[in-house]
Amino acid sequence: MSDMKNSFSVSHVSQVFGTGTARVEALHDVSFEADAGSLSLIMGPSGSGKSTFLTIAGGLLTPTSGSVEVNGIKYTERSKKQRDALRLDAIGFVLQAYHLLPYLTVADQFKLVDKVKPTGNLSKSQLDDVLATLDIQNLVHKYPGELSGGQQQRVAIARALYPDPAIILADEPTAALDSARVEVVGALLKDLAVKHNKAVVVVTHDTRLMPFADHLYNMQDGWLSGAEAVAS
Repeated sequence: MSDMKNSFSVSHVSQVFGTGTARVEALHDVSFEADAGSLSLIMGPSGSGKSTFLTIAGGLLTPTSGSVEVNGIKYTERSKKQRDALRLDAIGFVLQAYHLLPYLTVADQFKLVDKVKPTGNLSKSQLDDVLATLDIQNLVHKYPGELSGGQQQRVAIARALYPDPAIILADEPTAALDSARVEVVGALLKDLAVKHNKAVVVVTHDTRLMPFADHLYNMQDGWLSGAEAVAS
């Protein structure tokens, strides 16, 4: 890659779970790279290995073999403290489980981020823009239990974007959304990639996101196909 900043790559990664008759190879020799300014879509059915791939890409799981580099440095060359700092500062996760704290209002979910990462987050006006784009600005005083699944998903997306990460890894970010909301989220992710120079990677089986992708991959039974450029 020409520019190591805001980029990551996965090289010859395989992942095995269990042993003996319970042994399952979830990923087979997967290589992948993403650069700033692009939105990559990894398509595939449930159980194809997409979530395992994203967990490894984000440094939450160490692969059985192979390596992951972020901004040109391998995870294995970073201490645990450095890896934790990297995830906090540079990587935004949008996971299938929303991980919203049930005893905090929507507004307080963002205040908690401020406590963990006091600087470098979106300004109030920038956050207000994101909330308005996702149509959740009127939900800030509600608790997660008062929100629908789709509303919780949009709050989780906003919270992942709030620390202003350079790399965004999203796992089925539109699973609970209707088509109109999918358009909004797809356009937002594309905008973040192109206008804000972020590397955005989405794993999904939602074909409604395909029009927003710069690069399209397919994952099947733990095998990842090569990149396919998508016409703009």
